[in-house]
Order: sequence, then C-alpha cells, then structure tokens
Amino acid sequence: PMSAVKAAGYSSTLTRGSAFDPLGRSRGPAPPLEDTPEEKIKLLEKKINTLIEESCMAQSTGNLQLALDKAKEADREERALVKQREQSGSADHINLDLTYSVQLNLANQYEKNEMHPEALSSYKAIVKNKMFSNAGRLKVNMGNIYYKQKNYHKAIKFYRMALDQVSNAHKDMRSKIKHSIAVVFIAMGQYSDAIASLEDIMSETPNITAGFNLILCYHAAGDREKMKKAFQKLISVPLGISDEDKYIPPSDDTSSKMVIEAIKNDKLSQMERDLKARAEKYITTAAKLICPAMDTSFASEFDWCVDMVKNSQYVQLANDLEFHKAMACLRQKDHNQAKEILKTFEKKDSKMKSAAATNLSFIYFQEKDFDQADKYADLAMSADHYNSAALTNKGNTVFVKQDYEKAAEFYKEALRNDSLCTESLHNLGLAYKRLNHLEEALDCFLKLHAILKNSDQVMYQLADIYELMGDRQQAIKWLMQVICVTPTDPHVLARLGKLHNDEGDKSQALQYYTESFRLFPCKIDVIEWLGVHYIESQFFEKATQYFERATLIQPTQVKWQLIVASCYRKSGNYQKALETYKGIHRKFPENVDCLRVLVRLSTDMDLKEVQEYATKLKKAEKMKEIREQKVKSGQGNTAGGRREGSGGSADSNHSSGSNRGERLSAKMRSLTVSNEPYEADSQKELDASYMDPLGPQIERPKTSAMKRVDDDDDFGDEELGDDLLPE
Repeated sequence: PMSAVKAAGYSSTLTRGSAFDPLGRSRGPAPPLEDTPEEKIKLLEKKINTLIEESCMAQSTGNLQLALDKAKEADREERALVKQREQSGSADHINLDLTYSVQLNLANQYEKNEMHPEALSSYKAIVKNKMFSNAGRLKVNMGNIYYKQKNYHKAIKFYRMALDQVSNAHKDMRSKIKHSIAVVFIAMGQYSDAIASLEDIMSETPNITAGFNLILCYHAAGDREKMKKAFQKLISVPLGISDEDKYIPPSDDTSSKMVIEAIKNDKLSQMERDLKARAEKYITTAAKLICPAMDTSFASEFDWCVDMVKNSQYVQLANDLEFHKAMACLRQKDHNQAKEILKTFEKKDSKMKSAAATNLSFIYFQEKDFDQADKYADLAMSADHYNSAALTNKGNTVFVKQDYEKAAEFYKEALRNDSLCTESLHNLGLAYKRLNHLEEALDCFLKLHAILKNSDQVMYQLADIYELMGDRQQAIKWLMQVICVTPTDPHVLARLGKLHNDEGDKSQALQYYTESFRLFPCKIDVIEWLGVHYIESQFFEKATQYFERATLIQPTQVKWQLIVASCYRKSGNYQKALETYKGIHRKFPENVDCLRVLVRLSTDMDLKEVQEYATKLKKAEKMKEIREQKVKSGQGNTAGGRREGSGGSADSNHSSGSNRGERLSAKMRSLTVSNEPYEADSQKELDASYMDPLGPQIERPKTSAMKRVDDDDDFGDEELGDDLLPE
C-alpha cells in the first residue's frame, strides 16, 4: 500500500550474488487444483447422459449398431460410476434415475437390433430390481418380444402381468395393453377371446384401430349382425381432431397468415392427416367386408353402409363407398349396374365427376362401344383436364380409329400431366410403332422398361421393334429376357426359333421350336417348321408325327394329309401310303393330286382299281379345267391388278413373315416333288390360318381408369391395424 513504510521489492539486506525477483518466479508454477470426488462423479454423470442422448439420436437416424455401441459404453461408464461412489463412501446417494435410464436404453437397443435374448435379460434385470418404481410396465415390452418370436402364450402372460401393474387411473395405457392381448388372440385364431377384449376396449376407451379389428373378428366368426353393430360404433369414434377452419386466417393480418402457413404443414397437422386417412381407410374396408360381392343382398347391404356413413362425421366417404359399389359390380360382371351407379356422379363435384366418367369410358371401351367411350372420355377431360387417365382413354378411342398421330398427342399430354402414367407411355410407343417411327417407339419402351423392370410385354415390344429395325441379335437378347420372366410362353419360344432360323442357326431354332411344341402342340407354323426340318434331315417317321398333328388341328385341309401320305411313301411304307391316299380320296373325292398318286401307285402295285381311279382322274381334271376357266374369265382383271400391286414395297411389319412363308412354302412344295408326274404340282403355298395370340394381345392399347378393379382391392382383404403393440 502507498502508506507502507517499507519499499516494495527493495531491501538493504540484499546479499551478494542474489537475483532481483520481486514476484517470486523462481519458486516455479503453482500446484494444480485437484477435483473433489463429488466433482468427478458429476462429470461422469454428465458423460453418461451425453452417451444416452447420442445413442437415442443414432437410433432415430437408423444407425442401430452405433446406437447399441453407445448404449453399451454408457452401461460401462455407469458401472464405473457406481463403483466410484462406493469407494468414496457415498453409496447411499446413487442416482437411480440415471441407472434406470442406462439399463432401459440398453434393453431397447438390444430389441431394435433384434438381439431378443439379450433384450429379455436386460428387461428382467430392470423388472426384478425393487428399487425401480413402475418397472413392472416394462413387461409389455417383454410381451412384444415374445409376440415377435411367435411365443403367443408367454406374450399373453406378460401382457396380463403388465396390465396388473397399471392402475385404473391410466385408462389409455390399459386400453393399449388390452388391445395387444386381443392381437395375440387373433394371431392364435381364438376370435372369441379377442372379441371379448376388443369389446371391453370399445366400451371404455373406443378407438379406430380396436373398432376395425373387432369387425375383422366378427367377420372371421361369421357374425354379420354384430359386424353391423361394430360398424356403427366404429364410425361414432371421435378422432379428437380440431376443425379444419383453424387453418383459415381470420383476417388479412400478415402475421396471422404467416402463423397459419407455419402450422399448416407441421408435424402435428401431419399426424392429424395421417389419423384421418387411416380412419377413412378402416371405414371403407369395413364397409367392403360387410357387403361381400358374392352375397345376394350385396346392393342393399352397401346402401345401408352408405346411409350410416352419411349420418356420421365421415359424410365425405359416402361418395367413395358408392364408387366402391360400382367397382364391386364390375367384379360381378354386372356392367349395367356399374354404369348406372357411375352416371349418378355426373352432378357431383368435378373431381368425382371426372373419376366416374373415366371409369365409364373404360367400361364402354372394354365393351367395344367406342362412341360412348369417346363421349365419356371427353366428359372426364372437361371436368378435369389434368386427368391423365381420361387423356389416355381419349387417346385409345382415337387409336382404334387408326388416327395414330392424334392418339399420340393425347398420350403426350397425359404424360405431361403425369410422367409415371405407364399406360400412356406404353400406348404412345404403340402409336409410334404403327406410324413406323421406330426410333421414337424404341425410346418409349426403353423408358417404360426403366419403370417396369420385369414387364414381359414391354420386353416383347422391344424385341419386336429391334426385329423390325433389322437388328435380330438385339431382338434375340430381349426375347431371352422375356423367357427369364415367363419361361413357359410357347409363342415367345417360337419367335426365338424363327429369329435363330433367319440367322441360319438351325440347331438353336430346333431347340426353341421343339420346346414351343412341347408347351403348346397346336401352333401350326411351329408344327410346319419341325416337319419340314425332319424331312430335310431324312427323318420321315419323325416328320409324320408332326404332320399327323396338323391333320388333327385342321382336318379340312387336304394338304397335311397329302404330306403324311407322301412321308409314308418316301419312307418305303407303300401299303400305308396307299391306305392313306384312299382315305384322302374318300374325304376329298375331287382332289386331282390324290387321284394322280392313286393311279400311279395302283399301276406300280398292279391293283385292279387302276381303271376306276383313271376314270375318276379324267373326270376330276375336266371339272377342274371348267372351274379354272370360269375363274379366269370372271376375275382376270382383278387378278392382274393384284399381281401389279404385289410388285410394290411390302409393309415392314410383315416383310420378315412373308419371306419366311415363301421359304417354307417352297420347302413344302419340294417335299412331294420328284420325277414322278403325279407329284409335280400337288402342293400350294400354305395359308396363314393361325395367328399368334401374343402379338395382337400386346398390340392392344392399354385402357386406364381412376379406380382399378384388381385383386389388391378385393373384399376379402383383411389386415390388422398398423400400430397395435405399444412400446
């Protein structure tokens, strides 16, 4: 201080050689401060809490392994904390809440990682610890694990033990546990016990999921009347959702609008929308269960459900139920009733009107009433011009009128409104194909293949387009992918055989044609190719088997029977050949080719019927000349016109098929050609009397409807609610 007598840092007794150090730095740094045991314990508790939070965050992001590792580390640190407290003599002050949190989090992470034995062991350790209050409720989680393991008896045991631990004051918790017990009974097929538990819930704390499962149980038990009563309870369950008017700003205040916009899409409003959507789904499904399509009172039952819904808080669902009724009529093939129901929507709001008109257009298109289909497609478009299904149906009606360019425009507009409308993309590819715009068609089907990876129709169309473009190797590649999806399709196998034959690979062609014949032994062009192949290979007995099959398929075609007889003759079985020719003559007495062969065979075998057959041959030849003269005089000009037209360019879609037909016809003609005069011109070119059903079926444009009739929307679909087991 300034009042001090002695000078600061100066001394008259300074010894010789001592350094001047007024601050005492020569003594070194001060010793570090040591944490007390209590402070160390607090730091360790903070670290454990941090590990628990990190474990929970990792679980929420889906990183379950990291969450488990953090939970294990927190458990190790918590054990070290307890040991440290015991060493410091403060064992009486153990933080039980922290211990409970660590052990519960570890058990949860074991369960999430499906390590069920470890999870059960951790839960048992918590439950048996009498120091933890309300730990008995964790028997619900143990019951959940046993349910996942399908150990239903133990699951029910632990659910009931947990129910005994929960007081009557916690009604929601007791309701959830009872619902879990009911779910286990349903899994065991004990519907009466499940019904008792669900009825108890609906009488105390009714909820949508329990009401829906109660209807399912009544349906399984076959009690239709109680299903109706349960349906009435279901639609009367309050959802607890506030009015939608809260999202409408009360005034033009900017701040109010900002608040409304902020809460309109927050998590709470999303939860409300999800709850409402689930309730509507359950009610619609329950109505379809009450009104099975095969029941004689189907219409009256559906009307009863609609009336009930109209008098409830779900008034907007009445139109959807009417729509489902129309779809059910379609399943029953009752198109008239379906059309009557859908026509009632013409006076509804634009969305329902557009959907109904779309379905009506779909129905009329399937009935091939294309004018009505076009009318209702226009109506659907006028009600909602952005309805891609309506635009697709409109394009289909134009497509069948062969106005492919206009149809392509409608399909393009449908794709602009919905880029994932696969029907429009498929039909656009067909339209381009008909217009011979093969590059554009290929682009459409490649895009469609990216969406529908395993669609055999799309891959078949790609193969067909590549063949039209002359790239047979790519066509074979895509057809091989079709075979991977549908390995038993005989028409695709025949197509592969044809492509390999065109490439000159006879062995591969024989393999595919043989497999096609094995799967579908009625395809004439396959039988023809196989028969010709074995004749070329001099296996006449094998060829005879195939041509005999052709005679069974086309008994009125004399050419197959003549080929069979010729095969017998070429194999040296003249007696069998003679009998076959005689049989042909009995069925076709005016056939000149057959009579010529009979005359020759009878002469060679010195038979007494020679003169008889010679007389018949002369008579038949004379009749044939008279018919040819009449045809020539009456159709000479027409035939000349056809011959002149045949010199032009052929359609690319049929060029490969016509070339193949010409080659096969030449082979068939050469089959019976030899030096003998009676076989010189016996065969004519084969006519294409059989059409591959796969081609025309795929070429048909796909129709589209807002509401589809498929197996996924059947009345028999029964499923439990999503959130049945409480955690």
